[in-house]
Amino acid sequence: MASPAGILVVAAQRELRRALFDTFDQDGHFVVHSARDATHAGILLEGRSPLALIVMVFEGDGREAMAGIEVLRSLPACVGAPVLAVLDDGAVLKPNVLPAGIADWLYASQIEHELLSRWQRMQRVAAHGDVADDAAASRNGDYRFAFDEVDAEWLIVDPARGRLVDYSPALARNSGLGDHELRGRPIKELLAFAETTVEHVIAEGSRQWHAGRRRSSRGADSGEVSARAVRHAGRDAVALMFRSDRACVRAEVALALLARMFASGSGDEGIAEAARLLYEEMGLDYLAVWSARPDEGGAPVQLVQYWRGDEQLWPGPHLQSSLRLVLSGQAMLHQVDAARLAPMDPLLAQLGLAGFAGWPLQDERRTVLGALLIGTRQPLPSLAIVQPVLRVAASRFAHAIELRHTREQGRAEGLLDALTGLPNRLLFNDRLDTVIREANRTGECFALLFVDLDRFKTINDTLGHAVGDQVLLTTTQRLRSTVRASDTVARYAGDEFVVILRHIVKNEDVLRIAEKIVQVMGAPLRIDDGTELQVTASIGVSFFPDDAPDADTLLKHADEAMYAAKSLGRNNYQIFEGSAEQSQQQNLALKSGLRHAEHKGELRVFYQPQVDAVTEDIVGMEALVRWEHPELGFIGPGFFIPLAEETGLIVSIGEWVLRAACRHAQEWERRFGLGLRLGVNLSAVQLMQPNLLEVVSAALDESGLEANLLEMEITESISIKAAPNLVENLQGLHRLGVRIAIDDFGTGAASLDYLRKLPADRIKIDQSFVRNIGVDPDDEAIVRATIEMAHRLKRGVVAEGVETEQHMEFLRANHCDELQGYLFCRPLPQPAFEKLLLERQRLLAGVGDSAA
Repeated sequence: MASPAGILVVAAQRELRRALFDTFDQDGHFVVHSARDATHAGILLEGRSPLALIVMVFEGDGREAMAGIEVLRSLPACVGAPVLAVLDDGAVLKPNVLPAGIADWLYASQIEHELLSRWQRMQRVAAHGDVADDAAASRNGDYRFAFDEVDAEWLIVDPARGRLVDYSPALARNSGLGDHELRGRPIKELLAFAETTVEHVIAEGSRQWHAGRRRSSRGADSGEVSARAVRHAGRDAVALMFRSDRACVRAEVALALLARMFASGSGDEGIAEAARLLYEEMGLDYLAVWSARPDEGGAPVQLVQYWRGDEQLWPGPHLQSSLRLVLSGQAMLHQVDAARLAPMDPLLAQLGLAGFAGWPLQDERRTVLGALLIGTRQPLPSLAIVQPVLRVAASRFAHAIELRHTREQGRAEGLLDALTGLPNRLLFNDRLDTVIREANRTGECFALLFVDLDRFKTINDTLGHAVGDQVLLTTTQRLRSTVRASDTVARYAGDEFVVILRHIVKNEDVLRIAEKIVQVMGAPLRIDDGTELQVTASIGVSFFPDDAPDADTLLKHADEAMYAAKSLGRNNYQIFEGSAEQSQQQNLALKSGLRHAEHKGELRVFYQPQVDAVTEDIVGMEALVRWEHPELGFIGPGFFIPLAEETGLIVSIGEWVLRAACRHAQEWERRFGLGLRLGVNLSAVQLMQPNLLEVVSAALDESGLEANLLEMEITESISIKAAPNLVENLQGLHRLGVRIAIDDFGTGAASLDYLRKLPADRIKIDQSFVRNIGVDPDDEAIVRATIEMAHRLKRGVVAEGVETEQHMEFLRANHCDELQGYLFCRPLPQPAFEKLLLERQRLLAGVGDSAA
């Protein structure tokens, strides 16, 4: 077998070297040598076989490249090798002044689509012995030098065959079509006319303009076409020039676009329509409009986004460095080199944009109201058009957002309770519907609390409405102090309040919060005249989706549970309970469904990343089981896991989760080599199984996962005395090399006893304590003490339920080792988690490339 052909790539810019190398390398038939300059090439080629091709990048006036070619010609490996010139997009050198001996050339923007085809054409021409003739024709006025007009779209047609034989870089750039979609294709596939035919235009050969449409990756672009006679490879040919109606190509069309954008109406629909016009008419691949008030410290809100590509896991606004820069008031414009920003901005890293621009949206006082971001996979079109269009478009969006803020301020007066400032019933109902839609999409569980003040009417009637208002304001403060910023507190009516508790893992967490509200509300309340009042509350709790799949029923059930609390003496909370017969029927149906869920493929393993508290890089993941019921949708583990334990199904389900998770983890380890630790939960029933070690060992053997990458999590609520095999089984797992973590730490009664007696490597602080960071000093003290105690005993610490920056900063300050929670990532299904790892790999590869 012949050895692969050797190709030398010489480019000063690392980005161009990498693009050329990757394009040749993906073909797999070449040995590619990549050099910074001719001196570097000489070192690489020492003792090498003769090359098949030299690719030289010309920058600026091209003098360095010309000198480099002279040096290369003296190297044995380069003697006789044809040279392909690549003109950097910033080069001032024109193709018609390239030195003798250049077999062919292309622009840097054409590398991805045309490099291999140009090389193949050079080989075909060389086989017929007319390379020199072709190069000479190029230097003596070949039609291709009309391509120097950067924005001109030329199609060179063989009139006898009616096929495209060459085209200008602008055509490829503006159409988004690759070489395989252009070269050699029938011209009828690329151009169509309303009032004439392609054959007529070619035969006519005049410079008269005809209305037509040119095919593109987006479908087709309208414009006009004229024809003229040229020579191609010594034969008669026809050059068709296409003049696009797209705004990014022609200034008069751009003006018409801006007029349509300003006429697109007001409100969110007007913003979306204006953005769509800009996106389509400018031929963009990405567009986003953000609303923000950086001076107020609020998180930016995305108003509209368009992306011409696959669905993405979009990075949060706090991770997008380009967005943050634009929101600080600084404009960005990268016509061809947006890839340079990828190491600092994960959005650009995963979208693979070549052109990118960001424009701050400012009012007349230069206050930043938001940001306009656009991007293209190809370089941005002419800046003479793009810059004015962006500037005027930004003004249009800024005006719309300013009007939006004014309307929101006025509308808020009708959506917020005038006394307490809380959302009123109308706004609450809207938020509840939104939370339910998100939960249906993500499998999230949440709780609804209906809080009613006991005997409030008596206070109003005897002490007056002013005192009643003080009670309501104090109640608002107390409720807000017991929940997180991500939760919702609203005044539903009169003395009735409602609370939505998001991201619930265990129902017991909700009950602890409900108990805390009862205690906080029971504290004496001092009014303005010094009188102390005792105001208590009755609370009803319902869970989504366990108790109801819709807002009305969920509210109804929480209300019924609240009245049950009142009937039991007030000053307590109650969970909604359906009729005994209804509950029994529901449980029987779910138990029956659960018995077949594994075999029917209804169980899913989701993964939530655990990150290093300092670097925020992924160091592990917890496997979480979900049940996707064919009729009820996702059912929360807090509901079906107790059913599984009750029926004994937890053993088979637990084994299935362990095997699946080990298999996925090993595949990711094989692909990414990150050494990610996999956490899998063990229930009390599984811990007491005599064959537990055999089950775990078999899962490791089947998957090939290293034992030290598996961590079994046991809940602290399991009693050592109640589970006689507990210590022995855990010690056996340790001997296998498996790690042990104590889950839900701090919620049991024997935490220190656990740490001393069990072979635990790490502890996981329960989210019920983490969620109260910044709210409850007592829980903060517990978190501090837990971290300190664990570290003294040489145990690692993971904090669960990290949802706010305040949580993260507190845990970092107290030297927590790892963090897990919605602040970083929600639990993801296996394909989405794998995509997350791919994006991480791509981002870090970009950082490594820029460092190199």
